Amino acid sequence: MFDTKPLLGEEAPSVYNTTHRRKTVYAVLKAVAVAILVVSALVYSGSSSHKPAPNKKNIIFMVTDGMGPASLSLARSFKQFRDDLPINDILALDRHLIGSSRTRSSSSLVTDSAAGATAFSCGLKSYNGAIGVDPSKNPCGTILEALKLQGYLTGLVVTTRITDATPAAFSSHVDYRFQEDLIAEQQLGEYPLGRMVDLIIGGGRCHFLPASVDGGCRADSRNLIKEYTENDIWSYVGNRQQFDELDGGKNVTLPLLGLLATSDIPYDIDRNPKQYPSLAEQVKVALTALSKATEDSDKGFFLLIEGSRIDHAGHHNDPSAQVREVLAYDEAYKEVLKFIEDSDVETVAVSTSDHETGGLVTSRQVSPSYPDYIWYPEVLLNCSHSGEFLTSKIVSFTRSNSDAKVVEDFITKEIFQNDMGIQDATAQEVKDVKENLSTPGQLLYVLNNMISLRSQTGWTTHGHSAVDVNIYGAVSNFGSIKTQLYQSAENVGLLGNHENIEIGKFMESVAGVDLSKITELLKDTKHHPSSVDEINANSFDQYHQTQ
Repeated sequence: MFDTKPLLGEEAPSVYNTTHRRKTVYAVLKAVAVAILVVSALVYSGSSSHKPAPNKKNIIFMVTDGMGPASLSLARSFKQFRDDLPINDILALDRHLIGSSRTRSSSSLVTDSAAGATAFSCGLKSYNGAIGVDPSKNPCGTILEALKLQGYLTGLVVTTRITDATPAAFSSHVDYRFQEDLIAEQQLGEYPLGRMVDLIIGGGRCHFLPASVDGGCRADSRNLIKEYTENDIWSYVGNRQQFDELDGGKNVTLPLLGLLATSDIPYDIDRNPKQYPSLAEQVKVALTALSKATEDSDKGFFLLIEGSRIDHAGHHNDPSAQVREVLAYDEAYKEVLKFIEDSDVETVAVSTSDHETGGLVTSRQVSPSYPDYIWYPEVLLNCSHSGEFLTSKIVSFTRSNSDAKVVEDFITKEIFQNDMGIQDATAQEVKDVKENLSTPGQLLYVLNNMISLRSQTGWTTHGHSAVDVNIYGAVSNFGSIKTQLYQSAENVGLLGNHENIEIGKFMESVAGVDLSKITELLKDTKHHPSSVDEINANSFDQYHQTQ
């Protein structure tokens, strides 16, 4: 009830005044009621000019390659320090934690990214190195393929090469992850099912171009970009300017091939925003484009999003790059949350990691004495570039400067003090850098260890670990998926602790597809290494310990 006393006043001295004032109150109440109805109608209808089919769905699967629970702790504390935030400030991901995943492959307790991604895409365990194939090297149907054949649109958005393990496992089938030339061909449609992907945004031009072309690395002479774009089979963007012309996804012609870097897109700490879009920008374009393209369809879309280079920072033991990569992914996750909130199509987003990389811990004993209970995020903030960037910078400088004194001054002043924020470098550290100028891989580790040591950030390996990883989930407030998402493993939900294949099974269940039927269609897929690759295949287990 409204309080009418302020309108009527403390007293009503006459019948006329009382009646008049009552009519005024009723008129005001009627106007308010009409306004409420109008606003409600606008809110209800404003998000879309049409009503989607009752069973229409969007499925968004997000992968934080190499991110374990400690990565969240590191990034959260770093952000609180950097932005002067209270201790109860948390990441967007933190608000959506629903479970955890066990990550072993069929060949090892410690998985690689290929087997980890195949567990998600095919819902089965396979060996380290497997891309969309089972332990017997038979192609297995993926969730992306199943949905495409049902009429969904599909997309891949990553920050590494688009032919790298995670996107490849959803969109191709090869025995070994190093077969990136063949992966590129399959992603464009060269296998029994034809083209399965409608939108590709990431790095990796290298495997679409012959080695004879600048930036190319294919073993054959094929120029896939030219083959697939000159006849308008695919639309193509290859740089920041062309990406910006997509107008946030409003000006996209599908299928879209977006190859924004020769290899991997630079770490976020190094990324020049005038040259490369952020992961969040890529995600926004993909979501807008796919949503727009499906608005008049009774089918939605499937989108894979990967924060790929969290893994690389772990391999490099680079805490400065690590925290920026996690925060960049968190911004991309916010874009997904906003899309879900604004969409009138039932949408579910599941985010998890294929494995943890680096054996990261937010502490480190730096002396034989009793350890300090502390770590220093300010050290990471003071470092303005990744070890990868700085290694390249040092190597490039020393190639054109042979004077030992000039080189040493460059290392101590330009690299240590200006780029890394280290003012107390020791003579031994200078010596270590100088002794590894001809071995960039080792130089990278020397530089990153200087930051890790001073911040007291701990690492146990340059490879992967078997630690359980987190599962995050977000879903529309309407439709049937919400209940299913928060069910236990026994009910094909994601609440609690799971094997990684159960995440793949969850997507299969939500989509209402049968991956085994897709597997039957893939028997004639070319997936074995060529004779040239046999040596690589034979040495694969040793070579990919660091992948």
